[in-house]
Amino acid sequence: MVLQHLLHGHQAPGVIGRARGYEALTALVLNRRRLYGRLVTLADIRPGERVLDIGCGPGYLTALAARKGAHTVGVDPAESMIQLAQRLRGADDCEFRVGRAESLDLPDESFDVVVSSFAVHHIPEPVRAAAFAEMHRVLRPGGRLLVADFPPPRGRVARHLIGAMTGEAMSANPVERIAPMVGEAGFTAVTSGEHRPFLHHVRAVK
Repeated sequence: MVLQHLLHGHQAPGVIGRARGYEALTALVLNRRRLYGRLVTLADIRPGERVLDIGCGPGYLTALAARKGAHTVGVDPAESMIQLAQRLRGADDCEFRVGRAESLDLPDESFDVVVSSFAVHHIPEPVRAAAFAEMHRVLRPGGRLLVADFPPPRGRVARHLIGAMTGEAMSANPVERIAPMVGEAGFTAVTSGEHRPFLHHVRAVK
C-alpha cells in the first residue's frame, strides 16, 4: 500500500521532489543499509578525513561516512532535503548546506573524498562538466572521487521503482558517459563497475 502510494504519478518529478517521500521510498526498496554501506566501502573512507557528499538528499550516506570517523559535509540544491537531513541526521556530526554541484561555495583542495550518489542524473546536462570540474577543484591532490548512479533499469518493476525516485531525469542518464567526463575533468586512475540492479559506480583520483 505504501509503495503503491509512492509510485502514484511518478512520471513527472519523481519523489525526489518530496523529501519525506524520497526518504521513505529509498528505505523501502533499495536495501539502503547494504547499498550505501557498499558505497562507503568503495570510497574507502577513513577516520579524520574530510568528506563532501554532493547531492546528499536526506543525508543517509553523509551520516554513514561520519560514523567512520570522517568530518562530513552534505550539499543538496533542495532546501527541503537539507532541512530533513538536518532533522534526521544532524546528531551524526554532519554539516548540511544548500548548494549546487556546478557552483560549490567551498574552498579549493579542502576535502580528501568527494562522493555523489544517485545525483548526477539530476544535474542538467549543460552543466555536468562544470559539476565534475568543481568536484576536482575541491579535492586535495591525491583525493578520491566516488560517483554512483542508477544503471539503465532492466524490466518493468525496476523501471517503475527507479522512475518513482527520479521521474523524467533518468531519460537523460547515460551512465557510460560518467567515466569519460570524470577523466575530462582532470581525474586519473578512473575505473567503473556495476552492482545490479541499482548501482553503477565510477572511482577516480585527483
